[in-house]
Amino acid sequence: MQLEAVLADVDANLAACERLATRAGEAGAKIIALPEFFPTGIGFDERLANTALPIDGAATALLTSLAAKYGALVGGSFMCADTDGHVRNKYLLAGPDGVIGAHDKDLPTMWENAFYVGGDDDGVLNAGTHTVGAAMCWELMRTQTAHRLRERVDVVMAGSGWWSVPQWAPRSLFRRWESDNETTARAAAATFARHVGAPVVHAAHAGALECAMPWMPMRYRGHFEGATLITDADGTVLAERSWRDGEGVVSADVTLGRKQPALVPPRGFWLHRRGPMATTAWNYQRWHGRRWYRDNIRAS
Repeated sequence: MQLEAVLADVDANLAACERLATRAGEAGAKIIALPEFFPTGIGFDERLANTALPIDGAATALLTSLAAKYGALVGGSFMCADTDGHVRNKYLLAGPDGVIGAHDKDLPTMWENAFYVGGDDDGVLNAGTHTVGAAMCWELMRTQTAHRLRERVDVVMAGSGWWSVPQWAPRSLFRRWESDNETTARAAAATFARHVGAPVVHAAHAGALECAMPWMPMRYRGHFEGATLITDADGTVLAERSWRDGEGVVSADVTLGRKQPALVPPRGFWLHRRGPMATTAWNYQRWHGRRWYRDNIRAS
């Protein structure tokens, strides 16, 4: 499913997710993927500091109720207030009988560092007859994710909240960077199956985003992109919804199971080039975000 979230409005977003997932479930879907940060959306907005949910809270209740109602695997991630006092971006997978397992995103991306800390589990979840791999957004960009899931899972359930490059001056340069960014956002999800040897079910955000920019006087104005899509184990896209199409669902018949991956992950840290803007933001917003988290979330 593809969501146009209302930033930091948990009630509105859970209602939208229930509506969209119901559409998928009533159409017969047995795997229903919700995007990363489905209860809140994501941006650098101080209101998000107060939106972390407990592990047994409203997000989990929605996932488990949908899974039970439709006899499906249902997964998505939310900012979770863990029992050790930290917040993590937790992907929770539910089945008809309840919670199956969870995966904490390994590294926060850019301004996400302000709101949660990373995890270190492998994201391999045993769902009975099949094994599910969980991956979120820029985890699909990293070789370490491919290595931890490669030839180990029968399907990858993924979600993202991938923002566009803002259109600052010089416009021609930023337009080129955004074109490359949009291509990478789609490719990261669409080609991941070829790195791990399993189908990918990827849910994304769409819609406009405006928020502050850390340590900068201008505001961010852009949109979410990346495409909600489903691939087979060879990486062939079976169904896709562009961010331009807005909120909605896509569906396809998928054969679950693992096979020899078509691609070998490259040497190094990244599966794809990030581009100048993303590289800069990755570094400076990590420094800013860890300090902001310490002062505004962990301290509370």
